[in-house]
Amino acid sequence: MSRHAVPGPFRILTMPLWTCETCGAQFSDSAHPPESCPICEDERQFVNWKGQTFLTREALAERHRVVWRDDLGLTGLALEPSFAIGQRALLVPLAEGCLMWDCVPLATPEAIAHVRALGGLKAIAISHPHYYGALADWSDAFGGVPVYLHADDRQWVTRPHPSIVHWTGDRHRISDDVLLLRTGGHFAGATMLHWARGAEGRGALLTGDIAQVTMDRRFVSFMYSYPNYMPLNAAAVRRIAGAVEPLAFDRIYGAWWGRNIANGARAAFAASVARYIAAIA
Repeated sequence: MSRHAVPGPFRILTMPLWTCETCGAQFSDSAHPPESCPICEDERQFVNWKGQTFLTREALAERHRVVWRDDLGLTGLALEPSFAIGQRALLVPLAEGCLMWDCVPLATPEAIAHVRALGGLKAIAISHPHYYGALADWSDAFGGVPVYLHADDRQWVTRPHPSIVHWTGDRHRISDDVLLLRTGGHFAGATMLHWARGAEGRGALLTGDIAQVTMDRRFVSFMYSYPNYMPLNAAAVRRIAGAVEPLAFDRIYGAWWGRNIANGARAAFAASVARYIAAIA
């Protein structure tokens, strides 16, 4: 595994950019940190027990680095030591580069160079607001590539940017084999990605934690709020199942290193839905 980081911004700003220490969302440049983080004040997240705190981009880069490694056939990127929610991004190959699925709170020159060596970024797509991270920095590093966020979640964007594409409806096709699905559930615009050529052509579903791969990696589960232990209702879970049902997939990639179902994922998803609904009935 290669591990690199260099502190410092990609361009000179007159004022610093700020990152929430609890959720990892990056905010627009300002002389002083934000008074609060709306993502953390929402009932699905939480304000840090020591109070709301923010780091400048430079301070974040001094304390953490971006690392990358293979995760079941896809390159993943994450911060080390783990920061905020601790998710990892995944690079899905497209015809002329990669799509970054979900995002991390920091982009470093070495990580950018590594992604460039893999063909660069052609687009970014993010499952929900908890993983927006440093989406603007990653887009800027590759010439302003589009960042696909569902329009139902536009109120949660903490750093508006011209690269953001607020797509609408229940499906948005990125390429012949990459499809975004609005499933709802965790957020109104909660999104999964279907990669038809994934898993050696058997199909893969990238779920973030919209469908959370469980620790035994045999099932997924569903929550409205993970840290505050608020489950989804049966109607929301059935909607997610209905969005996924027409798709062919044999693998699920979750939101953290190794939290994947390597094969038999379609049957595991159906069994998970039935198990979940029976448990809350």
